[in-house]
Amino acid sequence: MFSSLLAPLVTALMELLKRTFPIPKKYIPLTSFFVGLIVGILAYPFTDMDVVLRLWSGGIAGLAATGLYEIGKRSKKSKRTC
Repeated sequence: MFSSLLAPLVTALMELLKRTFPIPKKYIPLTSFFVGLIVGILAYPFTDMDVVLRLWSGGIAGLAATGLYEIGKRSKKSKRTC
């Protein structure tokens, strides 16, 4: 559940990073994973979970954020062709 709360935040942070810095496409999932780990660690005041669980949730949220972005991008493309 914690990772599902972090995923939109990681998605927004990744979009900010991609617009600020030129990140090669092949490194976006890896960058998203590490951003998720960082957000998971920084969420310690909001939860009483162990560090390992916060890292795990952050990593999952980072990978999910990449998937959410790709689904949204594909959805926009399919609406244009209709």
